[in-house]
Amino acid sequence: MKKRVAILCGGPGSEHEISCLSAAGVLSAIDRTRYEPMLIGITREGNWMLLPLDYPLSMRNKLLPSISGDFPEVTRTRGGLSCGGEKLPIDRIFPVLHGTYGEDGQLQRELALVGIKYVGSAAAASEIAMDKAESKNAFARHGIQGAPGITVTEDEWKKNSLQIQEDIAYLGLPLFVKAARGGSSRGTVKVKDYQDFPAAMAEALSYDSKVLIESAIVGAEVECAVLQVGRETKASLPGMVWIDPHFEFYDFEAKYLDGATRIDIPAPFDPLVNKAIREYAVKAFKAIGASGLARVDFFVTPTNEIIINEINTMPGFTPTSAFPKMWAASGIAYKEVITTLLR
Repeated sequence: MKKRVAILCGGPGSEHEISCLSAAGVLSAIDRTRYEPMLIGITREGNWMLLPLDYPLSMRNKLLPSISGDFPEVTRTRGGLSCGGEKLPIDRIFPVLHGTYGEDGQLQRELALVGIKYVGSAAAASEIAMDKAESKNAFARHGIQGAPGITVTEDEWKKNSLQIQEDIAYLGLPLFVKAARGGSSRGTVKVKDYQDFPAAMAEALSYDSKVLIESAIVGAEVECAVLQVGRETKASLPGMVWIDPHFEFYDFEAKYLDGATRIDIPAPFDPLVNKAIREYAVKAFKAIGASGLARVDFFVTPTNEIIINEINTMPGFTPTSAFPKMWAASGIAYKEVITTLLR
């Protein structure tokens, strides 16, 4: 008998549209001989709706998809999910939401109350991963080096902005100002002149009340996918990200505009460096107590120093996303990745 899987997408966070693209990817690849999918969309306002499986979730004319319209409401209770007064028959939930609400623990707490098993990390690990300052501390405790930097809250910035600007001088230029709990590089600004630093802080603080200020690392951007297969935690071949020179760094547009980036798998390093990246990826996964899947992002310097950037507990599943590409190159096809996660 087929298991019934509810795929969740959308949400109130800044990665609403990317979640829709990811859901389209999962819908297209899920093994329909084993699973019967249903689609639940969450609007920007936080309303849950039961959508038809042919709901448009792809980019059209360079316009990103979103969840809207008049569809049956889905309600959440401790007994499960209901629509039209009737309980929806759901065996598993695949919450393909990224960033705020999707990866920060809020949704995971709700799903725990609903009582249906779901793909991915639980609330505690999600919260740590989403907060770049907290995850950086967790990585450091496990011997994984991050970029030099400091964390500043909105209140600290308001009270001591001049002192903070003096304190960051040791970081040098360029530097990055990042919203601690931003996703898809939204709320991240590259600063090449100290005159631009206050504006960068304002931009980052518009996404979060806590900001990381870090030295820019000179080196290659490298990603590694992690997947739990049975009781084993596996790391994929790492991939090196190449970015169109038009973009300053791997920002939101570079990540999702067609042709703006490519990923070379395996990354073109010495095999021992790639082996170390895979080991660090598994170590980072375990450091935050993650479950199911993650994508771990690193920098590799010209001297082969490996520096962790961040971990994503629900990486993108779009056609251009690195996570499924890295597993395909490692011998696990997209469909089998989804089946493994649902198992």
